[in-house]
Amino acid sequence: MGPADQVEGPIVAVDLGGSRIRATIADEGGRLLGRVDRTTPASRGPDAVVDALAKLIWTALAGQPGIDDHDPARVVVAATGPFDPQGTWIDPSNLGPAYHGFPLGRELARRLGRPVLIGLDTHLALLGERRAGVLRGCRDAIYITVSTGVGGAFLVDDRLVVGAHGIAGEIGHLPVAASGPRCGCGGRGHLEALASGPAMAAAATSAARRGRSRPLLERLEARASAGLTGADVTEVAATGDEAATRIVARARTALGRAVTGLVNIVDPTRVVLGGGVVLSDPEPWIDSCRLEVAKGALVTQKAAVEIVAARLGDDAGLIGCLDHDRLGARWSLPDR
Repeated sequence: MGPADQVEGPIVAVDLGGSRIRATIADEGGRLLGRVDRTTPASRGPDAVVDALAKLIWTALAGQPGIDDHDPARVVVAATGPFDPQGTWIDPSNLGPAYHGFPLGRELARRLGRPVLIGLDTHLALLGERRAGVLRGCRDAIYITVSTGVGGAFLVDDRLVVGAHGIAGEIGHLPVAASGPRCGCGGRGHLEALASGPAMAAAATSAARRGRSRPLLERLEARASAGLTGADVTEVAATGDEAATRIVARARTALGRAVTGLVNIVDPTRVVLGGGVVLSDPEPWIDSCRLEVAKGALVTQKAAVEIVAARLGDDAGLIGCLDHDRLGARWSLPDR
């Protein structure tokens, strides 16, 4: 392991998601060049994921003239965590027990023969929005993503808050409902167990099987083994279906209450909502958060805080890789 100032060279920016891996080369001007992507083989375990990462990174490097096998190109990966500062997974609830304790940074550096830095996707997404999105010029902010999971990051006095163990911002594990559903981490009533896409899909599946929604049941039967998605629930709710509407409203209210508590604690000027669940139709989520903040935030915060949608979409984490020096993490160096 080594500090960031011991390695130099171009940056390969990588976004490791639950369904897709994306990679690009970042030039000195901060432009992203030659994006490539492939499916994430998450169900096949961490070794298969490292293999897929390495192959995609070599593809990205091969597509750029002037970078050869002897160039010490640095690799920065934005990935779902939590991780320790050395890039080892710590009990990632959305990936399963096979990933717990897996040294992603070390293994990827060994396969590539290049320095690798692993960062939380939410931390890097916030840095991306700070560099080129809705957080430009903002010094105090909260970033929240609602997707397969729910995560976040905090910017305080223009500094990313990384925490004692590098995992600050696990917003999805805020308890928001004492008697709510069980979370993937084992807790009960966490935000992620109510507002994430899989959480809404699970609630909708239960409602369909109990005969509470004919439209949801029809979709469930049509999907067979694939099952419902969060998008299905939102689409059915838009038709006025009572069960689906209740599930979506519960998710949005839970997010709004979490935002209210965080606004009172962090005192940001801006809250940014991102992730596929929100960005597919951001205004209702933003409105719900604004309503809850108006009801429950302290006087100063409710009058001043802005709640907005993320601007950069899937590119936020890739762009954030350019500001990797703010992570406080350590590079995994290849074996000598």
